[in-house]
Amino acid sequence: MSTIDAASVTRAEVCCVAVAETFRGDGERLCNPIGTIPMIGGRLAREVFEPYLVMTDGFAAFAANPLPPGADPADAIVEAWNPYSQMFTVLWNGKRHVMMGATQVDRWGNQNIACIGDWHQPRAQLLGFRGAPGNTIHHTTSYWVPAQGPKVFVEAVDVVCGIGYDRARELGPVASRFHEIRRVVSNLGVFDFETENNTMRLRSVHPGVTVDEVVAATGFELVIPSDVPESRLPTDEELRLIREVIDPTGQREREVPNP
Repeated sequence: MSTIDAASVTRAEVCCVAVAETFRGDGERLCNPIGTIPMIGGRLAREVFEPYLVMTDGFAAFAANPLPPGADPADAIVEAWNPYSQMFTVLWNGKRHVMMGATQVDRWGNQNIACIGDWHQPRAQLLGFRGAPGNTIHHTTSYWVPAQGPKVFVEAVDVVCGIGYDRARELGPVASRFHEIRRVVSNLGVFDFETENNTMRLRSVHPGVTVDEVVAATGFELVIPSDVPESRLPTDEELRLIREVIDPTGQREREVPNP
């Protein structure tokens, strides 16, 4: 029986659990979360309910232990070496689930991390494509958005980096074989594409967040079920792992401050 006081659980910790849930059922796949809360969530999933996930140390190895964000790679218990030259063997066969960031994402799951505005003369230059086209064609992809708003959840992305369901359908079998945009997790809720035409659906709202708040922070029409549940709280053991083992320095709270 849980002894957790819900009021003591932070929004960041709920986000960590929501991220962990995106990897449920992945089994023996490479779990490749990018960013602080995605890394915490991926490592939590392996420790609690997906023991066969293969976890990257963020550098050149697969690690058996739940390294805290920013840990020295020398602290890893190495399961296997995975230098850059060998990574594509993993990427091209569909046996990877990556969670990337999204500066913009639209109703179909198209993602932009390249630039804002006309790409010929952008108002802001961002990371670049960073492998997103190949990620979305060759294996499961999810997205993490730490500050949801209508300038992030947009009607149409300025540049398509990761392809969504509409473009995957247009490309045909070359794209659809492994294409899956499984989840978008934000600081407000969890979203999926489990609708008739694969447009974004509100899956859950985090505790303390209303559906109206999510709608106001979205620049397109979401699919909203008649009954939207709350994202689940961490269990006692998950909270212990987050606070004492995976993120003892509390980096999660810097990414998503408690409202």
